[in-house]
Amino acid sequence: MFVRLATLALAFVFASACTPEATNTPPPSSRSTAIAAAPSKGAVPAGRWRAVLIAGDNNSPAFDNGVQSLREKLVAHGVTDISVYSSDAGRTTPARLASVANVATALRAGGGDACLVFVTSHGEQKGFFLRTDRRLFDPGSLDRVLSVGCGSVPTVVVVSACHSGTFLTPDMRKPNRVILTAAATDRTSFGCGTGDQYTYYDQCLLQQFDSATTWRELAVATRSCVEGLERRMGMRPPSQPQMFVGAQVEALRLPSR
Repeated sequence: MFVRLATLALAFVFASACTPEATNTPPPSSRSTAIAAAPSKGAVPAGRWRAVLIAGDNNSPAFDNGVQSLREKLVAHGVTDISVYSSDAGRTTPARLASVANVATALRAGGGDACLVFVTSHGEQKGFFLRTDRRLFDPGSLDRVLSVGCGSVPTVVVVSACHSGTFLTPDMRKPNRVILTAAATDRTSFGCGTGDQYTYYDQCLLQQFDSATTWRELAVATRSCVEGLERRMGMRPPSQPQMFVGAQVEALRLPSR
C-alpha cells in the first residue's frame, strides 16, 4: 500500500526534497498576544474535532495523496468537521484552493473543542509553500490565525515540509498546542518527487496513526519510522523530524482513542 521506489539516483534525491520555488511571504503584522491558560485535556470526542487539511503544491501527487488518506483515517475515527484544501485547480473549487487567503480564512473560522491542522507541501526556512499564489505561509501568520480560530482549545499542528522546524518558534509553542514537523529548520525532508505516493513523513504518520493513542506517541513513532526509512533509502543528511507538546496537552488523545 505504501510504495516507494527501491533505487534513487543522486539527482532524484535532490528533486524529491520538499523545497519550494518561490520565497514571498504574507505581509508582516504585529506579534500575537499570549492566550489564556486552558484546562488540561486528554480525550476530546471525535465529533468535536475540527480539522483543516492542506495540500500546498500539486507538482507531486504525494501532497494530495497524503491529505486524502489522512481525511479517510479521520472519518474512520469519527471526525466529521473536515475541510480539505488543494493546489490542484482541476480537482477542487476556487473556495477550496490552497491559497494564502483561503487557508487563513479556514484557520480563523473557529468551531469545535479541538483543532487539527495538517499541511503537506514544499517548504523553506521562511515557511511552507502554497502554489496557488506562489507564496510562503510563515510561522508568525500561522500563529496569529490559530490564536483567533482555535484560541485556547487543544490544537495539533502538523507541518510536513522541508525546513518545517522553523514553525517551532516561541510564539507557536503555546501550552495548548502539539506541533509535529517533518524536518529540522536546517534540514530537507524527502519523498516529494513525481513518482512518490506519499512523502516519507506522511507515509510514516499514516502508518502509525491507527496504533498510537496520544499525539505524543504518534509523533515519536512517526519520527522513528522516518529515521528508519531514510537509513534504508540512504538519504543524507537525515531530516530530523521535530516535535513540541505543550504542558496542557501532554496526554491529548487522537480522535476516538
